[in-house]
Amino acid sequence: MKLFFFHLCILSSVLFFGGCQHLPKVLNKEDSANTITLFDGSSLSNWKATDFAGKGEISIDENGSLFLEMGAELSGIHWAGNPLPKQDYEISLQAKRTMGSDFFCGLTFPYKESHATLILGGWGGSLIGISSIDDFDASENETGDAFIFEENQWYDIRLRVTVSEFTVWIDNEEVIDCEVEGRRVGMRIGEIEMSVPLGLCTFATSAKMRDIKMRTLP
Repeated sequence: MKLFFFHLCILSSVLFFGGCQHLPKVLNKEDSANTITLFDGSSLSNWKATDFAGKGEISIDENGSLFLEMGAELSGIHWAGNPLPKQDYEISLQAKRTMGSDFFCGLTFPYKESHATLILGGWGGSLIGISSIDDFDASENETGDAFIFEENQWYDIRLRVTVSEFTVWIDNEEVIDCEVEGRRVGMRIGEIEMSVPLGLCTFATSAKMRDIKMRTLP
């Protein structure tokens, strides 16, 4: 009988800890100390509306979410505050498409002395990927993939940038893992280049974003 209860306890422990492995990570003190809130839900200090041709209006709604209104093509904002890390960091945010059928989150980010853009929901609403790597856009390089996004549904997005790779998670599911060390990383030529050094934009689409943070990595 004692042996039975011993094995039962071991099995319970395995099931409990195994089932917890996909739970979101709880920030410890070190994580909190390394985290910067980029958008606090009350003001756009440190941000500027990007002067895209035909851009939509930028505002903050009653719930403290950033609202990018649909434009003819691109609408967005870019960082105008203190310099940010260029490698070894994570950016996290929540975003959702509220209207339209193209990308609702174009996250331009720094990498060393260059920049790239994470695209979520492009090319008809489902393309994800990073532009550009080795001069190939998100639809043409190995980061390109399809992901079904529901309208008016919030998605947790996390991008990790290190010297050697870019990694992206959507709702804690790893969707991109690309080695970039020694490769050409750059922006797609065009108005999107106005999003540097850090920018958020949409294409012919309205979107909301919130809880935008950056965490430096050890």
